Amino acid sequence: MSRPSKFPSKAPAILIALTAIGGGLLLSGPVLAQAQQQPKSQTWFKVCSKQGENNICNVQYSIAADNGQLVTAVNLLTVTGKIKRRIFQIAVPSGRYIPAGVTVKIDKNKANKLPYAICLPSRCLAEIPMSNGLIKALKRGKQLTLTSVNFQNKKSPIKVSLNGFSAAYDGPPLKRTELQDRQKKLQEELQKKAEAARKKLEEAQKKAKE
Repeated sequence: MSRPSKFPSKAPAILIALTAIGGGLLLSGPVLAQAQQQPKSQTWFKVCSKQGENNICNVQYSIAADNGQLVTAVNLLTVTGKIKRRIFQIAVPSGRYIPAGVTVKIDKNKANKLPYAICLPSRCLAEIPMSNGLIKALKRGKQLTLTSVNFQNKKSPIKVSLNGFSAAYDGPPLKRTELQDRQKKLQEELQKKAEAARKKLEEAQKKAKE
């Protein structure tokens, strides 16, 4: 994995524009300071979009809690056109200890640190330029371990399976209809789990009163 490098002063503006394609796919809403709910994993998939004079493709994997709040997301962004950039980006909940960055470990290999590029109200983004070596390592690997440190100085390691990464990276992007169906099914599942949690809480409160 390549060493972290500093971005030019216009990096945050570019980064927000690049994240626009992935931002709509990451589940919105207030982000957990600590992911206490059972995380829900998705699979690796690719989406592509045209943003002005640029084409942006994002190979991503996101993990959300049952209530839809972000736990961790991995984005491999490739920009072609007027801007040419390749970025490996990790999104974690806000309320992070910034100097610690996010450490990334592939299987049992040496961990590497990704510095935070920007923190938004809903998430913090750590990133480095994406090298061919990193892509090859991800294709060969079985599991990513992503560790951030929260404001209480507690480490939050998250495991991400690399199963399906190669197929998503080398394969075609999802069609708009496929993406919409995917989001609809996920939203329906989250609503069911939220309703079940609400009923469970009501039952517990009723028993407590009795």
